[in-house]
Amino acid sequence: MDTRSAETGHLQQATGADSIAWIKLSSIFLPLKTPISDAKVLTGRQRPLTEVAFLFAEIETKHGHSGIGFSYSKRAGGPGQFEHAREIAGVLIGEDPSDIGRLWNKLCWAGASVGRSGLAVQAIAAFDVALWDLKAKRAGLPLAKLLGAHRDSVQCYNTSGGFLSSPIEEVLENLERSIAAGIGGIKIKVGHPDMAVDLKRVAAVHERLGSRVAMMVDANQQWDRPRAMRFGRLMEPYDLTWIEEPLDAYDVEGHAALAAQLDTPIATGEMLASVLEHSSLIENKAVDFIQPDAPRVGGITQFLKICALAEAKKLQLAPHFAMEIHLHLAAAYELEPWVEHFNWLDPLFNERQEIRDGRMLVPTRPGLGITLSEQAGHWTRGTAEFGKRP
Repeated sequence: MDTRSAETGHLQQATGADSIAWIKLSSIFLPLKTPISDAKVLTGRQRPLTEVAFLFAEIETKHGHSGIGFSYSKRAGGPGQFEHAREIAGVLIGEDPSDIGRLWNKLCWAGASVGRSGLAVQAIAAFDVALWDLKAKRAGLPLAKLLGAHRDSVQCYNTSGGFLSSPIEEVLENLERSIAAGIGGIKIKVGHPDMAVDLKRVAAVHERLGSRVAMMVDANQQWDRPRAMRFGRLMEPYDLTWIEEPLDAYDVEGHAALAAQLDTPIATGEMLASVLEHSSLIENKAVDFIQPDAPRVGGITQFLKICALAEAKKLQLAPHFAMEIHLHLAAAYELEPWVEHFNWLDPLFNERQEIRDGRMLVPTRPGLGITLSEQAGHWTRGTAEFGKRP
């Protein structure tokens, strides 16, 4: 046992402080109703998405407090996240759940040889989110309030109805349903091998939307620099809220050039998996809307570090996916953010996010305000438990 852990243990014994008694990990594979394709599929880089792999961590303390968190992976990596989490979970048993920053570091060092980015930190994210959920529940507060909310609702936009695998007629029907449900923005996928197809789809959606709600487009990293600049200039008349991932996620110089030369804001960051990678985007003025993903960067602890850097530069925030987590984090961001609405995860949880007048309302339930559904148990492929449930 290291010196800090020994000191913590002695303090807990002396004060009767709480400690982590039990952890359960679950590997859950959520099937999608229909295969999903974006530009990465149409250009042959990936296969259609048919399911999403989730790593759930449930944590309970000896005083009966509990928290739940999750990470995820698309197409590959889910089993790896679960196995890595299973290898390192035991180091949390007996620890004070309030020491979230220190515990993040302890989990990271438990698997230090595989690095501080990618799959390793994505496995840590499930524990980290669960610890923040537990802390907010113990305080009797929604997570947003615990973090210091700036607002009780966040602008929301829909992505799941605008994939390239959907014919334009279906996209137009989907956007009408989204607007009727209270969504405040519509994002569609672009990056088709034939740019003329993209231009026709953008024009059709823009014409249908009019000025009713905001519009965004997402290229999923499919263009080189000249093609991205050409497309960006063609988009200027449409007054888009942003163009997302026009270039490879790690092309900082290219994104910086687009951000400097185009009137339309540039959004990116969802594929990055560390604070350092996001810092490079921010410091090089390569982004207008920063799009970190808490499960991908290692959880809420790391996400908050990115937010601090972004706020200092007065950047806009639009977290990627996982609205159940990001709604709370966006509500605690200083500048008016956006949150991405996906209904894919609905079957996993008993609760639903409320949308009204273009905004997603922060739940008033303590913590994240989510509980796993009975159906989630039927999609579980593996579990592991540590410690003893109180």
